[in-house]
Amino acid sequence: MDFISFIRDARGSALELSLRKLGIEKLSKDDIQRMQLVALRVNIETWTQIMQITVKILLAGERKNCDQIFDGVIFNKDQCFAELAGSSVMALLSFGDTVAKSIRSHDNLFALLQMYGVMHELQSEVEVIFQGKFCSEMREAALNLTKSLAQAAQETLVDLEKAVEKNSSKTIMQNGGVHPIAIEVINYVKSLFDYQSTMEILFQQSETGSGAESHLAGVIMKIMQNLQSNLNEKSKQYKDPALSHIFLMNNLHCMVLSIRRSQAKDILGDDWIQRHRKIVQQNANQYKRVAWASILQTLSVRGTGGTGSSPSDVSSTGVSRSMIKERFKSFNMQFEELHAKQSQWTVPDQELRDNLRLAIAEVLLPAYRSFINRFGSLIQRGKNPHKYIKHSPEALDQLLGQFFQGQQVGEQKQ
Repeated sequence: MDFISFIRDARGSALELSLRKLGIEKLSKDDIQRMQLVALRVNIETWTQIMQITVKILLAGERKNCDQIFDGVIFNKDQCFAELAGSSVMALLSFGDTVAKSIRSHDNLFALLQMYGVMHELQSEVEVIFQGKFCSEMREAALNLTKSLAQAAQETLVDLEKAVEKNSSKTIMQNGGVHPIAIEVINYVKSLFDYQSTMEILFQQSETGSGAESHLAGVIMKIMQNLQSNLNEKSKQYKDPALSHIFLMNNLHCMVLSIRRSQAKDILGDDWIQRHRKIVQQNANQYKRVAWASILQTLSVRGTGGTGSSPSDVSSTGVSRSMIKERFKSFNMQFEELHAKQSQWTVPDQELRDNLRLAIAEVLLPAYRSFINRFGSLIQRGKNPHKYIKHSPEALDQLLGQFFQGQQVGEQKQ
């Protein structure tokens, strides 16, 4: 063995040993697909660290060693470096390539973005270290890996958009609370902003700088739009339309609040927030209309005429006592049903819950007071008045304070 071969083999073995000590191992596509998510993320985290160490320290050092050792020697230093580093570099790149071609789950998007970010960061150093025709295979493999990771990340984003829209979970929030899919997607979107700069670089391959940011905004907006569409479909599972509106109100409010408190606000903008706050309010208004229209009708003056009643059963305004009794009975029955049912429903956000209770009270209590003031004397003059006038306005207000407490929180899967 000549001196050049000895040096090449010795330095190549030393490089391989260094990589083994750092934890690099050759994994097949099947190995990666069988690997648990946590283990895969650990391996990817290790790989990104090793990649930076290898390129910035080990390979740069070996390149420098070749230049120094063979200084003045008539020998192709690029060839020597390519031969001593080739096996180790290709093994390292092979792991990244296998990951890029093996995983498309949105759970792994962040790992793909992390790997892409590292490869993009190292691109200029790769061009320098792997210069020359003898290093062309390693150079092309590194550049192709960067492209593969970019493609995998972009395809995973598209898959995510579709997955959010088509999520077929049959979980029903029996109390109208925030659905797990909403929490998962919102947290996912917020996590995307940890990789905002990487994603903008990713989109710059086909866009200008401003276009890349608008592309990111489009992706985030599409995900949130698909989430809203999915929640609209899930709201149709409720038999009670009032609970359907509570469910949408809660989930959309959660979306708005989370976006407003995150970096996503800068991407989606104030217009998006204001538009969706209006939708939250629309669902609150629809809930009030659907849930309380019937009981408010019992407090209406219309239809209280006393035609055909005896003089003792009719007030000075000509209103029938028996009709008023029926109205109070109907009111009591409906309110008790609403209380029993809606105290089990939930509005997790305290401010939203308080505002909704107040909005109900502002409509219900004045109507109830007015009805009692106008017709209560008819009942008071008869037998067992407390059988009909069960609640004072103040007592009703206290009972309204028990609405949306989620007293029997639960989920049901169909």
